[in-house]
Amino acid sequence: MPVPKKMPSAKLDAVASTATSAEKLADKLARLGLRSDMDLVLHLPLRYEDETRIVSIAEAGFMFGRPAQVEGIVTTCTVQFRPRRQLVVTIADDSGPLVLRFLNFYGSQTRQFTEGNRIRARAEVRHGFLGAEMVHPQYKVVLEGAPLPSALTPVYPAGEGVSQLVLRRAIADAMKRVDWTDTLSPAVRQRLQLEPFEAAVRLLHNPPQDIDEAALIERSHPAWVRMKFDELLAQQLSLKRAQLARRAKGAAALSKFGRLSKAFLATLPFKLTTAQKRVLAEVRADLVQTFPMQRLLQGDVGSGKTVVAALAATQAIDSGFQAVLMAPTEILADQHFRKIAGWMAPLGVQVVWLTGSLKKKDKTEAQAAIESGQAQLVIGTHALIQEAVQFARLGLVIVDEQHRFGVGQRLALRNKGLTDAVATDGGVTVPHQLMMSATPIPRTLAMTYYADLEVSVIDQLPPGRTPVVTRVIDQVRREEVINRVHAAAQEGRQVYWVCPLIEESEALQLQTATETHATLVEALPDLQVGLVHGRLKTAEKQEVMDAFTRGEIQVLVATTVIEVGVDVPNASLMVIEHAERFGLSQLHQLRGRVGRGSTASICLLLYQSPLGMVAKQRLATMRETTDGFEIARRDLEIRGPGEFLGARQSGQALLRFADLETDQWLVEAARTLAQTLLHEDPHVVEAHLARWLGAREEFLKV
Repeated sequence: MPVPKKMPSAKLDAVASTATSAEKLADKLARLGLRSDMDLVLHLPLRYEDETRIVSIAEAGFMFGRPAQVEGIVTTCTVQFRPRRQLVVTIADDSGPLVLRFLNFYGSQTRQFTEGNRIRARAEVRHGFLGAEMVHPQYKVVLEGAPLPSALTPVYPAGEGVSQLVLRRAIADAMKRVDWTDTLSPAVRQRLQLEPFEAAVRLLHNPPQDIDEAALIERSHPAWVRMKFDELLAQQLSLKRAQLARRAKGAAALSKFGRLSKAFLATLPFKLTTAQKRVLAEVRADLVQTFPMQRLLQGDVGSGKTVVAALAATQAIDSGFQAVLMAPTEILADQHFRKIAGWMAPLGVQVVWLTGSLKKKDKTEAQAAIESGQAQLVIGTHALIQEAVQFARLGLVIVDEQHRFGVGQRLALRNKGLTDAVATDGGVTVPHQLMMSATPIPRTLAMTYYADLEVSVIDQLPPGRTPVVTRVIDQVRREEVINRVHAAAQEGRQVYWVCPLIEESEALQLQTATETHATLVEALPDLQVGLVHGRLKTAEKQEVMDAFTRGEIQVLVATTVIEVGVDVPNASLMVIEHAERFGLSQLHQLRGRVGRGSTASICLLLYQSPLGMVAKQRLATMRETTDGFEIARRDLEIRGPGEFLGARQSGQALLRFADLETDQWLVEAARTLAQTLLHEDPHVVEAHLARWLGAREEFLKV
């Protein structure tokens, strides 16, 4: 039997080196989210560079603000040391000389610029001390007559250690291997006037020289339209499929509107608005189903979402189940507890309070009441999702300010209902879920990012609420503002003064809560001025808030811990320090702390000059409208959907190509087709999701 020949060690080393290099490249590409050939193929260009023509050096000097590509012979190459070390190269063509300046360079680069070498360089020409020059141009050494590219050169989103050349090669190789089967039939493409998938992708990676460049850059070209549609379709399919999977699960039918529900409504000191009644009917209709409700309840600040949530809880309790309400902060959870317990305790409901700051004995007692089922309604913070907390018969989960919780936190609370005690009731697997948000989601976003949720909107404020008047004031008028605060307090009204930071920051130079508190104590000696911020102990924080609620403190200096949940009807003036540092949603939430009584209320937005464009837009919006939905729409325009929602909220589902403002018609078309495909063509659904989402689909399911 012949003995196999050993590979020479030099070749073995070469093979090992190649394998190691490939692994390193794969790791770098994976950090960009590029793990498969299709990931690479769908890694579409950010922009394009036109390397298809060369202009003379003289002509390049007149192409103001635009990059130009020139070719010339190296005449000089020197390393200069003043004012700093830099490589200075001069090239020339028949029309004149051009300086190429490199502030960061390797010693080996000087060899490329040997006198007489032909250099092709591309950058914007500017006029320096020595005449026309390019700073850090893209360049290469070429032979005379070297061919030019016939298509625009793509520029891809890149990461550390991954050059454009490496990406172009990796994408070109991947395009040779992928399955180009179109997931849309010719009939669908014709009806929606969409390009074939392969043709669209190839064009975007290698656009021809005669293409409409403006359409390519603005992403309105038919090839881009096809990519946007496919991306939106994948998202709609995934969310709708998650919705169908949820509906296939079991849940307890909370079908009793019994003694508690009726008594609760009868004892309320006010009547529900038309909007509250409509939303309550939608929630009640969901709760009687045998699949789990997953409803988002939206309502502007002060619209009365808490009452609707409490009525949903009475339906669960009447049906023999527990309900739980989780809020993101102790202040908000405490407000809910006081308000709801005040309504329900007289009706004989056992309401339990659970937060991380409870003493061990109190916490143990609360957990025992929850596990035994004695606690019918539980209200608290993140402490509710700890392992030690076990429910006896959890039928309804309510999450307030749901955008502040991560996907995993919301899922952990919902899974508290996966207990054997509940599962014996007809194979129940999950509780119903009601999510509340006072940060309105514009309709376009709700359709796209919440396609698997039912959405209810309370679009009406209770009668008697007076609109808050908003004024935008420069910091230089601070004394006038302090005088206005004093006058309001003398009239028996209370005031919030909100600051963005707790301690001095030299970088931002903002008025801090502690400094402002000291200033106001000195300026208003006849008033009680309180201070509350996130670093106070819970008991201290609560003590200050209670004193403010009782009217013992006239002016409350606070950080954004009072953003949500604080309800003091007598507070009618709010001052927001450095308002330019806050987002629109936060400003709107803060403003919602006043205007909760029948007295005319004012919000003063103090700003530091000069203002940037975005800050001007925000403050103008706050001055012009108190409508939370209009504010949310403008916020979306200013920030874009990714930042508006936050990565925690939407997982990795952020759209890369589609724009929800300009591509609304595509969202509608994608929703309609997704419904059809899910019912008629599951194979196409699988293929499309595998192509566009791969392993990322899990992020869309909570």
